[in-house]
Amino acid sequence: MSLDAFAELGRIHLGESDLEGVLGQVASIARRAVPGAYEVSVTLVRADRPRTVAHTGDAALLIDKWQYENGRGPCLDAAAEHRTILVGDVAAEYRWPGWEENANTAGVHSALSVGLPIQEQVVGALNIYGTDVRAFDDDAVVLAETFAGYAAVALANAHVYDTTATLAQQMQVAMESRAVIEQAKGIIMSQRRCGADEAFAILSRASQSSNRKLREVAQALVERTQQV
Repeated sequence: MSLDAFAELGRIHLGESDLEGVLGQVASIARRAVPGAYEVSVTLVRADRPRTVAHTGDAALLIDKWQYENGRGPCLDAAAEHRTILVGDVAAEYRWPGWEENANTAGVHSALSVGLPIQEQVVGALNIYGTDVRAFDDDAVVLAETFAGYAAVALANAHVYDTTATLAQQMQVAMESRAVIEQAKGIIMSQRRCGADEAFAILSRASQSSNRKLREVAQALVERTQQV
């Protein structure tokens, strides 16, 4: 079963889904791969702001949110310290006051969080929750850590892909803005018989006086000219 899960993880194609979609697949595979797993979630921490980017059920999300709101818990420590934290008996755990009550309320009695170092600016954790006390034996922990190694690569690649896609989108918008501004400048140069610098200055003044972005002023001018 674990070999099948690792093979499935390796078949994730970043280009076919967004970052959260990739992480959702990772969580789903982990739930099937680790014996004793009831629910699984993936925590990402960016700029000291943690959030659950994928989860297989409400119990995992409830436990994660409590940790974020209170600033303490095994998934936060695992992410920050890049280590594995195993809680065999939630009811007997007192390192994070109040967390044990929240987990018990969610029907969770064992927890396993494996830190996922992704980048300097981004850390994370794979969180696995069980309904039985001591649900995760030594073999399950080793399996989770081995699985997390594969997951960390997928997460790092997904983050890079997501960042690259965002940058490409921003560049596309910038190029489109530049194109419409150049069009507007050409119209002004033709109408006013002026140079490029003066045409840009006219656009800038119109932008300031109307309290609109330069691109919006340029777009409006181009559209009016096309309608004539």
